Amino acid sequence: MNQLQEATVYLQHKLTDRPTVGLILGSGLGMLADEIKNPIKIKYQEIPGFPVSTVEGHAGQLVIGELQGVDVIAMQGRFHYYEGYGLDAVTFPVRVMKELGIEKLLVTNAAGGVNRDLEPGDLMLITDHINNTGQNPLIGENVEQHGVRFPDMSTAYDRELQTIARKAAQQLSIPLKEGVYVWNTGPSYETPAEIKMLDILGGDAVGMSTVPEVTVARQAGIRCVGISCISNMAAGILDQPLTHDEVIETTEKVRESFLQFVKQLIEDIG
Repeated sequence: MNQLQEATVYLQHKLTDRPTVGLILGSGLGMLADEIKNPIKIKYQEIPGFPVSTVEGHAGQLVIGELQGVDVIAMQGRFHYYEGYGLDAVTFPVRVMKELGIEKLLVTNAAGGVNRDLEPGDLMLITDHINNTGQNPLIGENVEQHGVRFPDMSTAYDRELQTIARKAAQQLSIPLKEGVYVWNTGPSYETPAEIKMLDILGGDAVGMSTVPEVTVARQAGIRCVGISCISNMAAGILDQPLTHDEVIETTEKVRESFLQFVKQLIEDIG
């Protein structure tokens, strides 16, 4: 709680306007933060209590400013459980966003396609998720200020915001797939047998993030919408090895459509 207060006060001194929409930008997707006007950029290591991002494709800074006429605060790079951080540290920025006044959260990630109807470069609206890790960021003593002990997750991804996302994609003639995102801890990629299991369980895409952040956001009463960029097909679907370089390469290829779509979405939900 002390760290949360310190981080909040530190950032409040940097703000000129109150942001209402938060953005968490995944691997290779941080270029959206470059679109923010009049940006205030703050390195994570300068913020009390913040971990430091250690993954390629994650710039490791907050960018605060205006996007499409909406006051936003963007994480240009996130933290992952596989980096060795506890889930309280991974989700700490979401707690800070809540204290700063964030009401809606857009989470993005690069994910492997499990559903064979998906292709690398597809954008997928997350309709639900599966926590396949056995971990939960809410384990431990509950602080009433953070939210209820047993938050409802039946609409983890806000249905109204999903509708707005569909309309934005349709308006821009950008194909938008939909599906269930599965969270695994990583950092190793899944085996073909594990992907087969996830397919049977109803997963459409798999990745190493997002679910803990959304879980904490929902406990805090923040409405969430999620977009996955399908960066590769998961293990065993195509006869080729998986690499992080492929993830970055694919996200670069969909740069323009991703930027166009998300900017429109921010404008519409703001």
